[in-house]
Amino acid sequence: MSNNPGKFGLRATLVVPFVLQIFVAVGLVGYLSFRNGQKAVNNVASQLRREVAARVQFHLTSYLAKPHLIEQIHINTIRQKLLDPSNFQQMEGYFWQQSQSLNANIGTIAFANSKGEFVGANKPEGYTVIAQEETGNVIRRYAVDNQGNRIKLIKEKPNYDARTRDWYKAAVQAGGPTWSAIDTSALGDRLDLSAVYPFYDSTGALQGVFLTDISLGQISEFLHSFTVGKSGKIFIMERSGLLVASSTIGKPFTVAASGKSERIHAERISDNLIQKTTQYLFQQLGNLNKIDTPQQMEFLIDGQKQFLQVAPFRDELDILDWLVIVVVPESDFTAEIDANNQTTFLLCIITLIVAIIVGIFTAAWIAKPLLKLSQASTEIAAGNLDQHVPSSSIIEIGQLANSFNSMAGQLQEAFETLEDKVKERTADLATANESIIALNERLKGENLRMGAELDVARQIQMMILPKPEELENIEGLDIAGYMEPADEVGGDYYDVLYTEGLVTLGIGDVTGHGLESGILMLMTQTAVRTLQEIGESDPVIFLDTLNRTLYKNVQRMNSEKSLTLAIVNYAKGKISISGQHEETIIVRKGGQIERIDTMDLGFPIGLDGDITEFISHAIFDLAIGDGIVLYTDGIPEAKDINKVQYQVERLCEVMSENWHKSASEIKDDIITDLRRHIGTQKIFDDITLLVLKRQEEATESVQQELATTLTV
Repeated sequence: MSNNPGKFGLRATLVVPFVLQIFVAVGLVGYLSFRNGQKAVNNVASQLRREVAARVQFHLTSYLAKPHLIEQIHINTIRQKLLDPSNFQQMEGYFWQQSQSLNANIGTIAFANSKGEFVGANKPEGYTVIAQEETGNVIRRYAVDNQGNRIKLIKEKPNYDARTRDWYKAAVQAGGPTWSAIDTSALGDRLDLSAVYPFYDSTGALQGVFLTDISLGQISEFLHSFTVGKSGKIFIMERSGLLVASSTIGKPFTVAASGKSERIHAERISDNLIQKTTQYLFQQLGNLNKIDTPQQMEFLIDGQKQFLQVAPFRDELDILDWLVIVVVPESDFTAEIDANNQTTFLLCIITLIVAIIVGIFTAAWIAKPLLKLSQASTEIAAGNLDQHVPSSSIIEIGQLANSFNSMAGQLQEAFETLEDKVKERTADLATANESIIALNERLKGENLRMGAELDVARQIQMMILPKPEELENIEGLDIAGYMEPADEVGGDYYDVLYTEGLVTLGIGDVTGHGLESGILMLMTQTAVRTLQEIGESDPVIFLDTLNRTLYKNVQRMNSEKSLTLAIVNYAKGKISISGQHEETIIVRKGGQIERIDTMDLGFPIGLDGDITEFISHAIFDLAIGDGIVLYTDGIPEAKDINKVQYQVERLCEVMSENWHKSASEIKDDIITDLRRHIGTQKIFDDITLLVLKRQEEATESVQQELATTLTV
C-alpha cells in the first residue's frame, strides 16, 4: 500500500478487483438460490395443505354416510319380517353379526324401543350391551366371544332409560335420520357421535330409534395416519372451538375428578402447535362462523413461520358443521433447504478464500520482480550500486531486470535481514509454547479439583441411602436395596422410611445422570423424608406437594430435568402404590408374579407445576411370604455387547425362581444375573433395585392405627 493519499499499492490493485468480482458473483448466485428455495417451499406447502384438507373432507363425507345407510338396512330387515324388534335376544345376536360383517370402523350399533329399553353390540371393543324393564332397567355390558356369546359382565349402570338420552330425543324431534350432539357414552368411558334413525310402524307409531355410534377416537386414528411434514398437525373442531378429533391425541376429552367426561377446547389442549393455532384463529377472526370457504394463512409461533389451512366441512344431511385444520411449521420444509444454503454459503466462503489466495499469489508473482526493481532503484539512488535482479518469465519485466543485475549484493543483504526476522519469530513461538504448557498445568489442576468435588457429591449421595441396620429394625419385613450409578454421581433415588409403624418406600429415576441429576435426587430424598415425617398419607397431597417443591427448584436452576417417582406405603399386610414409574412387581409366596402398571397412577415429577389431576393410587394385600420389587429402567434396559436388552420378563423369572430365599439373597441373585447378561459391555444408566418380603403380621394396635391411612 502506498503512503500517498489516493494511491494504491500494486498488489492491492491486482487483488481487490478480482476478489470483488468473485464475491459479487457468488453472493448473487447464493441469494437467487435462497429466493427460489423459499418460493418452492411456499408452493409445496400450499399444495400439501390443500391436498391433505381435501382428503380429510372426502374421508369424512364417506365415513359419515355409512351409519345412516346401515340403519336403513336394519329398518328394511324388520319390514321384511326377518327381524323382530321386540325380541332383544335376537336383536343382540343380529347386531353382533352385523358389526362383524360391516368392517366399517363403526362403534356401537343399537336399538332403543319406545319403552326406553336398549340393546346393541360393539365389535371393535368386543362387547354387547342390553337394558330391559325386567332387569330393572340396568344397562349391562358383556364381553363376548367371536360368535357373540356372553362370557362375563364387564360393567353395569342402574336406572337406564334410553328415552332420556339426547340422541333419542334428537331422533324423535327430527322425525328422520339425523345426528345427535357429541356426548359421553352410556357407561362414561368415551365420547361418541351418534347417527340416529327413528323407526315407525305402518300406522305411523314410533317403535323406537336405531343408533350407530362413531367414536371420535376412530376419526383421530385416521388423522394420525397422515404424515404432514415432520411435525405438522391435523385437527377437526366445531366452530365453538371444541375439539372433535386430532392427529396427536386419541381421546378428545378429559375425565374430571367426579368421573364425568368433559370435551377439550382446542385452545386448552396440551399440544402447543394446535393450541397456538386455535388462539391465532380466534384472535384474527373472532367468530369462526365467518369461515365459509377454504382459507390459507401464515402466522408465527416463537418467531417460527407456520403454514395454516382452514376448510369448512358439512355432512350430506347438512347438520354437522366442522372445521378441518391443517398446520405445518415452515421448518419441516426448509430443513433440507437450510442445509443446502449452509452448503452454498460454505462453498461461497471457500471460493472467496481460494480467490483471495490465487489473487495474492498472482499479484505476488507479477509484483515480485517489479518490487525488486523498485528496491534496486532505491538502492542505486542511495549510491549502492552492487545490485542483482533475477530475470523474469514476463518479457517486459525481464528486460527491466537485466538492467539491474549489478544490485545482487544489496538483495543478499535484504535476505539476511529476512533471516533475522525468522529467528525473531522463532523466539516468539518458543515463548508462546511455554505459555501453553503453563495453561495445560492449570487445566490439570482444575480437573483434579472438579474430580474431588464429584467424589464428595457421590459420597454424600451414598450416605443418605438407608443403612442395613435401619432395614433390619423394621418389624415384619425383610428388605434389601442396591444402587450403582453409571457416572460419579447418579440420578437414581430410593429410600426406605419407617415412622410410627408406617413403612414408606420411594424409588425414582431422574432424566440423565451426573452432578445435576444427583442434586435433584438429593432434593427428592429430602422432600420425601419431610412429608413422611409430618405424617402426610394422602397420595394426591403427598405427590402434589413434592412436585410443586421440586418444580420450583428445577425452574430456579434453569434445568430441564424431571423424574419418574413411585411411593409405596406398607402397613399390616397392605400396600398403597402411587406415582408414575416403572412397573411395580408383586411376588406371591409361591413365586407367582403380578406386574402393576403405574402409568395411570401419576405424572413425571418436576415437568409441570400442577399434576393433581393425574395422581391416583392402588391398594393390594400382602400375605406372609409375599413381597414387592421396585427397580429403575437401568435394569430392564441394560444391554449386552450385542445390544440385547435384559428386559422385565427375565427379571421376573429370576425373582420367581429365587423367591424362597431372603431379600438380600434375591437382590444378589438379580444383580449377578444382570451382570452375567451385561458381560463386558459398559453400564450406560444407573442401576437401582429394592426388594421387600413380608415376614410376619404387625400387632393388633398397629393395625388399628394404620387401617385408615392405607384406605385413603
